[in-house]
Amino acid sequence: MDSCDDMYSRLTELFTRDALLMDIFKRAQGLALSPYYIGAGCLVQTVWNELTGRAPGYGISDIDIVYYDASDLSYAAEDAMVAKGRELFKDIAIPVDLKNQARVHLWYPQKFGLGIKPYTSLEAAINSWPTTVTSLGARLDLNGDWQIYAPFGLNDLFDLILRPNKALIREDIYAAKTLKWKSKWPELKVVPW
Repeated sequence: MDSCDDMYSRLTELFTRDALLMDIFKRAQGLALSPYYIGAGCLVQTVWNELTGRAPGYGISDIDIVYYDASDLSYAAEDAMVAKGRELFKDIAIPVDLKNQARVHLWYPQKFGLGIKPYTSLEAAINSWPTTVTSLGARLDLNGDWQIYAPFGLNDLFDLILRPNKALIREDIYAAKTLKWKSKWPELKVVPW
């Protein structure tokens, strides 16, 4: 595989060529969040589509924008940001989902049946996402510089490998995710649990 710098350049080049993603990246700047990333699936699936010759946007069911604000963990504060995002992205065909990663520990047990400790940063949250490829965040700064956070690197992404990140995910959730993705991108290579 290419060097790390080459892969990061290739990644941002793919993002830059994708009209929908670039629109999202530019609009997200208007949320005035700090820190934040556009994360996971939409980024990964954009790369998969390019590598497998599929149309831009294929298989992307939502756009995740994650941010970290520990100063107000109320549902109301996050809901206000969601409403701001809903207005900013109202004409985007794919749903945009905003989540404060500082609040995840408050709802995670009800949704997944497992208690977790509060994340200490946005990067700590991304470090726990379900696969090595989806543990990925990107943003385009106002000055045009890309900020990429990929704690497991980009090799698996460009090699079309799905590998579990066992920091938090359970085997059944990993199996369901890989089955869903493999049905859309049969070229993916799944590393067993």
